[in-house]
Amino acid sequence: MNVLFLSLLSINSLDDGNLYSDLLKEFTQNGHKVYVLSPIERREKKKTHLIQGENYKILRNKILNIQKTNLIEKGISTLTIEGKSLRAIKKYFKGVKFDLVLYATPPITFAGVVSYFKKKGAKTYLLLKDIFPQNCVDINLFGKGSIFYKFFRRKEKKLYKNSDYIGCMSQANANYILQNNENLTSYVEVCPNSEALKDNSLTPQEKFDIREKHNLPQDKQIMVYGGNLGKPQNIPYLIDCLKNTSMQNWHFLIIGSGTEASQVESFAKENSSKITYLSTLPKQEYLNIMACADVGLILLDSRFTIPNFPSRLLSYLKAKLPVMCLTDSNSDMGKIATENNFGFWACSDKTENFDLLLDKFSNKEQNAQMGENGFEYFKNNYDVKLTYKIIEKHFLGD
Repeated sequence: MNVLFLSLLSINSLDDGNLYSDLLKEFTQNGHKVYVLSPIERREKKKTHLIQGENYKILRNKILNIQKTNLIEKGISTLTIEGKSLRAIKKYFKGVKFDLVLYATPPITFAGVVSYFKKKGAKTYLLLKDIFPQNCVDINLFGKGSIFYKFFRRKEKKLYKNSDYIGCMSQANANYILQNNENLTSYVEVCPNSEALKDNSLTPQEKFDIREKHNLPQDKQIMVYGGNLGKPQNIPYLIDCLKNTSMQNWHFLIIGSGTEASQVESFAKENSSKITYLSTLPKQEYLNIMACADVGLILLDSRFTIPNFPSRLLSYLKAKLPVMCLTDSNSDMGKIATENNFGFWACSDKTENFDLLLDKFSNKEQNAQMGENGFEYFKNNYDVKLTYKIIEKHFLGD
């Protein structure tokens, strides 16, 4: 097949090593040709250009800033990306007949692009990673009565309508879509976040050396959070938890960037004996530093009514870290972690829940076994080869 992939992720190669590039690489290894639309945000100061790979082409298309920017520019960019994307595809992939269009939310404003190629005969598959605009309503960025909600909700419905298949990150995710979208004609299934299988865990000596290099304590357990530091994570809540914790045998390592990162950075400077903050790092360096920790943290605002399923879980499982899930009650990540014995869960509505969870990770032998359990769960559920088969089975014989 000729497969078109639409994304907001910055992709320069299918060897980038993330949940999208790994999936697309799996397509190429199974004989398909992949065409990728990937944006270049204004801040990068680069022009639109084409990257040629083995069995794939990547169109880096220049747009306004859409991630880690202010709400106004994000909104304008979201509104204009659809037209910019379609024009670029027609120009740079001229003459290509696409058999399958794969796309991930965000953004929902690819709806028009998807509709265009569906009318041209392509099958359409949505990788649902974000339920927008309801996620913004949940954390009070705008209300259901606002013009923003009404506009984007129409776009969301159009995207679902034009999707032959919707792959959801978890069963709770799938249930939510079915319960909140009447007359849905799409085939809805669980198609989880996935990456290529790789053991990223470290030996005790490697952990010691990395902690030494980054001035991290050797005599304390380290809990790491790696990823976006934005509104969905409720950073003021995290800071309150760190400020009020009574657990003295822990050190907290926060790695990431986002609209709320400055709050973490400021707090870390004032509490350097308890917290280390590192901004965005090269991927391999990030993976190494993360893997020197003892526990990985998943953090979501308790107000969410949508069942989010953060992809950073994959990095923790590949590093054989047990997972501390401090989330809303609608996400089923905590349930999955608990039932499969690779983590514990509590609701992120009270700061005291933070210490209650930390205490559950006091046994290092238990933590090591939970880390092994998590890696085994990854092999059986989140290997990209499994995700590829979920999608491919719909097109066998086409």
